[in-house]
Order: sequence, then C-alpha cells, then structure tokens
Amino acid sequence: MIKKVQLPLQTMNLVLGFMIWVIISSLLPFIKEDIDIPADKIAILTAIPVVLGSILRIPLGYYANVIGARLVFLISFVLLMFPVFYISEASSYIDLIIGGLFLGVGGAVFSVGVTSLPKYYPKEKHGFVNGIYGAGNIGTAISTFAAPMIATQIGWSLTVKLYLILLLVFIVINIFLGDKHEVKVKTPIIEQIKGVWKNDKLWFFSLFYFITFGSFVAFTVYLPNFLVSNFELDKVDAGLRTAGFIAVATVFRPVGGWLGDKFQPLFLLMGVFSVYTIAAILLAFSPSIMLYTIGCIVIGISAGIGNGVIFKLVPFYFNKQAGIANGIVSMMGGLGGFFPPLLLATIFSITGQYSIGFMLLSSVSLASLVLVVFMYYQDRLKLAQEVFKSTGQGIMVTNTAGTIVTVNPSFTQLTGFSEDEAIGKTPRILKSNRQEKAFYDEMWKCIQKDGMWQGEIWNTKKNGEVFLEWLNISAVKDETGEDVRYVGTFTDITEHRTNEGNQS
Repeated sequence: MIKKVQLPLQTMNLVLGFMIWVIISSLLPFIKEDIDIPADKIAILTAIPVVLGSILRIPLGYYANVIGARLVFLISFVLLMFPVFYISEASSYIDLIIGGLFLGVGGAVFSVGVTSLPKYYPKEKHGFVNGIYGAGNIGTAISTFAAPMIATQIGWSLTVKLYLILLLVFIVINIFLGDKHEVKVKTPIIEQIKGVWKNDKLWFFSLFYFITFGSFVAFTVYLPNFLVSNFELDKVDAGLRTAGFIAVATVFRPVGGWLGDKFQPLFLLMGVFSVYTIAAILLAFSPSIMLYTIGCIVIGISAGIGNGVIFKLVPFYFNKQAGIANGIVSMMGGLGGFFPPLLLATIFSITGQYSIGFMLLSSVSLASLVLVVFMYYQDRLKLAQEVFKSTGQGIMVTNTAGTIVTVNPSFTQLTGFSEDEAIGKTPRILKSNRQEKAFYDEMWKCIQKDGMWQGEIWNTKKNGEVFLEWLNISAVKDETGEDVRYVGTFTDITEHRTNEGNQS
C-alpha cells in the first residue's frame, strides 16, 4: 500500500514545493504596493529563488538515495516554514532577497522524486513515471493565479502565511504515508561525483535540460509582462495565455516520458531541438499575436516532451549514480531558468526588443540538435564495438590488399596471436599448408562473385597447433559497389569434428 502511493504523494510534494518556490513572483504586484523595490532589481528578485533551488538539487538528490525521499521531503518542508514566515513579515527589499534565496529549497525538491520513484518501477516505465512526477511543476501555475486572487481578499502577507498551513499538512501526510523502508544507496557523494563528472553524457543532458526546463521557467516569468507591453493585452488576458503555456508544457511532460519509454529517446530529442530552432526564429521576428501564440505553444509542447525524455535518459545511463546525476542535471535546468530572464531583460534594455534573445535560443537549440545526433551515432558505434569485443567468434578485418587492420579479443583467445602481433600482417600467419593453392583461388572467386564465402579450413595457432575452423568471409563494399575491406569470422570446430569421428 505505502509503495503504491509514492508516485501521487511525491508528485503532490513537488506541486507544493513549486508553489512555494514562486511565492514572491506570484505576489509581486501586491508586495510592491507596501515595499519599495527598485525597477531595475525586480528581475534579480524574481530570479533569486532559482539560485539555491538549483544548487541544492545536487545534495537533495544524493540524500534521497542515502536516507530516503520521506525524510528529505520532511526536512525540506520544515526548513521552508522559516523563509515563508520571514517573507510574510518582510518590510524591505533586503528581507525579500534573504527570504527568496531560501525559498529555493522548494524548487530543489525536484531531484528527490526523480531519484526515488524509479526504484518502485521497471526501467521500461521510468520515463512515464518521472514525467508524471515532473508534471508537479504545475505548482508554479497554481501559485501564479491562485495567490493573487486570495491576496485581493486578505492581503499578500496573510496569503503567504496560508502556505505555512499547507506545509504543516504535508509534513503530517509524509510522516504517515512516506516510505520508511525505501531502498537506500550509501555510496559516498565524492565517489558518486567521481563516477559521473567525466562522463560527457552528463554534461550533454545538463545542456539539454538547461534549454528545455530553462525556457519553460523563462517563458513563465517573462510572458505576462511581454504580452502586455508588446501586444497591449490586458493583464487578465496575458495571465490566461501564460497559464495556457504552463499547462501545455506540464501536460506534455508525462507524454514525453511515455514516448521515451516507447521509442528511441535520442530521436525524440532530435525532433524537440529541431522544433525549438524553427519556433525560436519565428518568435525572433515578433510576428502577429496569432503567430506568436502558435510559436509559444509549440515551444511549450517541445519543452514538456524534452523535459520528460531527458529524465528517461538520466536513470538509464546513470543507474548506480542516479541521485547525483539527477541532481546535477536538474540543477542545470534550474540555472537555465535563472539566466534567460536576466539576459532577456538586459537585451531589451539595450535594444528595445527581444529578437536577439530568441535568435540565441535558436542557435543554442541548433547546436543541441547536432550534439544529439552525435550522441546517437556515438551510441551506435559503442554498441558495435561492444559486439565486436564480446562475441565468442574470432573476427579479423583486412583491407583489400589483405593486410589485417583489426582483430577482436576472441581472435587472440582462439589463435594465440595478440592484436599487436596480428595487425599489419596478412592472414598467412595462420596458414597450415593443408590446403592447396586451388582451394584459396576458388575461395576468392566465390568472394568476388557472391561477396562472401563460408566453409571449413585448417589453420595454425601461434604455438604451432593446427586446428579446424568454420570460417565466414564477407566483402564490405562502398557506395559504388567496390570492395573496401573483408571481414572474416571463425569458430574452432576441431573438438566437435573429433567427437563426430569418435561416435562414428
């Protein structure tokens, strides 16, 4: 029973964490009426919670493995009560900066669920499960639209205090429904970091999440003001359109995870960044409100799918270091939500428009597309190398001149010749002199005619022992049909032939 409720429980924990994470930006119009906030400091104030919310994702992801998600969520919610209360009593800009910094704990809890929840499900469901959990970022939308409505009735200070009640309720729920017996992983954090930081995939995923989740946060923060100032929409209309963007991105996150379970995730990311590249160019030219709406919705769909796919890939490639890997990738995503709003604000103050910012997004998306393609072919090459090295058959590859260019470990095991001893030589190093020249002439006629030959042949090992092998030789051709190399695969069948002779 307890294990079955972990997905809905931890998803609701994330909803609450994200609701608290954006308290200040949600209530900023009301807070500004009581506290003097310099106009040039507003972007910094709304971005400050992202800083700690990003950095803390690494230790929270790690400790989710060490002490379990139940305790990490409990401790996080207890800690959040202090900045929430402090902000409710704030009377200065500095108070908001201090309280906002520690609100970051609410955003940091993201790495807890993506580390914990895959333990309860088979690998083929990890994408969908993490996608469902990630949909908890709908908490940002809930606060963005519910908090102002409540504040108009009771004021912003009391509205913030209501979050204290929610925190207390969830503390109690987690005490009773959190899993006390979650599987723990207690590898020291330094060892886990050493195990992942040199892996280029970690930094590729970090870049991809920096773009997909970062753009989600950036659009959420900047859209209301942009739609009002650029298209002269009223605040309610702008708010509803922003809500639509958040809803689309949130709904498509579990869709992305589910698609990642069903299809090749890297193909999906290729599609995501292709769409990003085109949509960002569209937005850069500030089209009509209709085209702009379409562009934003396309970005929202792509962001949601991309976010879901990435957290299908992370536990797949970093199963033993999932906590620290999830923490680092999600941290970079959080930072991706910190820098774009500041960058867009700076670009707008200098140029009076956002076009350059969108063109930068398009350029980074195109670079990411190239990296995903590179990862895909790198994985295919790695798979081919693993098959080459692990197969039980001996493999020898020669060029068209008959010079050996590579051999696999099984070749060495079967013949006694090491890789260094074989490369640069010809297959004659194995010749036993038991076959006549006519045998080899007929073999090569068959290869030239049919592109392959197979049959029994006697060869000699390095130690002089003669053995019978079953040999397959295939010609590898280029686009013009010319032979460029030959691949020979063989198996020692001496013992098998001896057994047959004894039986007869």
